[in-house]
Amino acid sequence: MSCSITSTRSVVSCSEGFIGNMQSFALLGRLKKFSPAQALIFYYATSILIGAILLATPAAANGDPLTFLDALFTATSAQCVTGLIVVDTGTRLSLFGQSVVLLLIQIGGLGIMTFSVYLFIYLRVGVSARGRWIINETLMHSPISSWRELIRDIIVLTLVIEAVGALLLSSTFIPQLGFWPGLYSAIFHSISAFCNAGFALFPDSLVGYRANGLVNATIMVLIILGGIGFLVMRELLQVGRARIKGEIRRVKFSLHTRIVLVTTTFLIVYGAIVIGSLEADNALAGMSVAEGSWTALFQSVTARTAGFNTIDLSAFRVPTLFLIIFLMFIGASPGSAGGGVKTTSLALFFAIFYSRLKGNPHTSLFRRTLPDDATTKALALVLLAIILVALALFGLLLVQAPDLAHEGQREFLNYLFETFSAFGTVGLSIGATAKLNAAGKTIIILLMFVGRVGLLTMAFAIAGRTQRFAPRYAEENIMIG
Repeated sequence: MSCSITSTRSVVSCSEGFIGNMQSFALLGRLKKFSPAQALIFYYATSILIGAILLATPAAANGDPLTFLDALFTATSAQCVTGLIVVDTGTRLSLFGQSVVLLLIQIGGLGIMTFSVYLFIYLRVGVSARGRWIINETLMHSPISSWRELIRDIIVLTLVIEAVGALLLSSTFIPQLGFWPGLYSAIFHSISAFCNAGFALFPDSLVGYRANGLVNATIMVLIILGGIGFLVMRELLQVGRARIKGEIRRVKFSLHTRIVLVTTTFLIVYGAIVIGSLEADNALAGMSVAEGSWTALFQSVTARTAGFNTIDLSAFRVPTLFLIIFLMFIGASPGSAGGGVKTTSLALFFAIFYSRLKGNPHTSLFRRTLPDDATTKALALVLLAIILVALALFGLLLVQAPDLAHEGQREFLNYLFETFSAFGTVGLSIGATAKLNAAGKTIIILLMFVGRVGLLTMAFAIAGRTQRFAPRYAEENIMIG
């Protein structure tokens, strides 16, 4: 820094500039001291705050500007790819406001650290150990040799899939809405579906396209691809190319990919069959076989991650809603755009249970024994998720319906559904979102944030680093069960 001191005002300006630079260096120094988990939370929180400030400006709304709390709720829902809304995206937000939401969805879907690491690589700065840890926790299940190749593949694959999805959707939207509105709507919904966000420009989500096979199939494929994880898609492409070239005779997927594909397929098929069976003479009554099948399958796919709907969920029976709550709790797969406890945790949880019933102290899947750290992590994640959702539900009922006896018969179910939807970053609702007061919105905001960042990441950020040499005391048994 250089200053030419010619007057008292110059001295003051020079001093202010020096102090500003010192404060910037001090802030950078503090950021460098963050643990990887704390850094990840900081990046997400900063992005949400910037988005909320932009959405609170008059340019972002049609009519009166959004209150800061509503802007913060919308920014959190978009960044955490949830889809819960307190204002209608298509009518209440201007084109600028919708663009901010779309950008937050894209950043949240890919992951802020994906962009950061790519920027470091592009600028030839390199990736620090902390950056590698964050990317590993966000995207990876096994080491990779080339970071440049990984980030490039993620971005290229995302853009290609979203472009293909937009092209397919535009064939329906353009004839109905006109060229530019139809193209914009196709791009918006393609990005929202692949990032598992669930934001729609139509007031009724996709109910108007319930019988449209192309729209249903396109949205579902985008949701599934965005929910299985970037590395699983990358591995599928690599194996597919190898098979086409004849380089391998037998497909050999990694254990992670096999667990994700099997569990995802099971949940989709099981959910569709149960929803179709339970609602055949209720919510699906009067629909044709094709329309009813599309609706049941679509809700099974979207319930775990995305938040789109092609039917009014409040028309579903209570058992069907509880099934959807279960699917929302499981969520997507690790390294994907979705939240929840993840499909691998569900598979590992049942593998642990099955192994222990057989008297096997080790946990195995597909003729592979899993490390004890993975089983401990899965059990801790499920337990933490249950505790968090229970506490959030208690708080929500406390601020929204302190005297539940005087509320509607399904009021408790509405808030239970809302809580799981926020934690799983799903975005489905059966009416509770519109009733949220300021305290209720705050609880849902925090729940969406924790659900997207990850429970274990939050725990590590609060507790600090793992002790390598933790004290071990004398063992003493207790009664269990």
